Amino acid sequence: MTLPSSNWLKWLALGMRIKRWLFLATLGGIAFSAGLLMAADFVAVRVRHWVGDPPVPPKVTGTLLMIVGLMIVVFALRRFFQTLSAAVAFQPRKQLVEVLYDRRYLDQGLRLVALGGGTGLSTLLRGLKAFTSNVTAVVAVSDDGGSSGKLRQDLGILAPGDVRNCLVALADDESLLKELFRYRFAQGGLEGHSFGNLFLAALTDLAGDFEVAIQLSSQILAVRGQVLPATLSPVNLTACYSDGSKVTGESMIPKHPVDTCIDTISLEPADVRPPQQVIAALEQADAILLGPGSLYTSVIPNLLVPEIAEAIRRSNAPKIYICNVMTQPGETDGMGAADHVERLLEHADVGLDYVLVNLGDPEKLAEKYRAEGALPVDPQLERLAALGVEGVGTSLLSETDWVRHDPDRLARTIMDLIARHRGRDARQSGSGRLRVVK
Repeated sequence: MTLPSSNWLKWLALGMRIKRWLFLATLGGIAFSAGLLMAADFVAVRVRHWVGDPPVPPKVTGTLLMIVGLMIVVFALRRFFQTLSAAVAFQPRKQLVEVLYDRRYLDQGLRLVALGGGTGLSTLLRGLKAFTSNVTAVVAVSDDGGSSGKLRQDLGILAPGDVRNCLVALADDESLLKELFRYRFAQGGLEGHSFGNLFLAALTDLAGDFEVAIQLSSQILAVRGQVLPATLSPVNLTACYSDGSKVTGESMIPKHPVDTCIDTISLEPADVRPPQQVIAALEQADAILLGPGSLYTSVIPNLLVPEIAEAIRRSNAPKIYICNVMTQPGETDGMGAADHVERLLEHADVGLDYVLVNLGDPEKLAEKYRAEGALPVDPQLERLAALGVEGVGTSLLSETDWVRHDPDRLARTIMDLIARHRGRDARQSGSGRLRVVK
């Protein structure tokens, strides 16, 4: 499309600091061309005809002129791109090559869909964004505690907390705005609220739609990929326990007495629908990731949306469940990796190809977690094999004050696993084409 003439004239405006470098590059190009002609004897014959033999051979003069011209072109173009980059860069902490890498290379990465919520999903996303920009995070919106719970009750919006965490995790760089989204008020009437939650609530009110508010926030934070709620309908979780008791409300489930275990978890209402973008992402996915996150309050709630579970069942992409590193008091007390898988498939038989389990030793912090009732999750690799699921065990621990997955290790393990799956399928198909089939 041809730009209006007025836009072209702007390139010639005073103070642009672009014309000088383009002019210098043009002079360098002319010098290089003249030198090339002289070195090739194209000009030398005419010089001898007019003035006789020159004191310096034309080939020497031409070669020197080519070198000088090339140096001028390189210098001018370098300054031109530096000026242009400084003028248009929206991320001053990054060099132009980093921006181009993010926008071109990562845009061609694998299409991954990650379902979950809480801290676990945001940890995974922080690692995955280094490998691909085609990440879709599907987030449970049943949280009714803390800031999210207050905003749900006061404003009637969907729980923004886990969505905000995922937006921040996928944000393009560590900017002040990103830190602002994480900021939590410590006193006054806003005590306990995070700025990001309030921002999403305000955008929802302005736009009249929670999904639009997420899209606008994604643009503001330059998110790599997309974040989508599992459903746009208000939902609550109800847990039924082995003693017949029931608890409604995600925030109340971990507070139930630990002498009974969760039998089933359900959504109220049960017949909710997901945004169409969620189904489209699942249909196009190169891999589907479940977790990490709270089994009953983050991972399974996404699968209780009927259309999501059905789309996962239909998908030929490898399905990878990322098991938690530690058990969670009030939810998964005493459960190993195979126990997690059994309960997940009992609630939604979506099929699993792989289960990632941690084999690292969290002994340094074991006493702290043991006091809270949390223990390392037993890998149970033999039981996983008996369930027809391949257990993939490796050290996935982060070296912090918390026993959590390391984002980089986790992402690299997943990418290696997907590559191995695709290579295995290529060998089984007997061709050089890489296809992902179950």
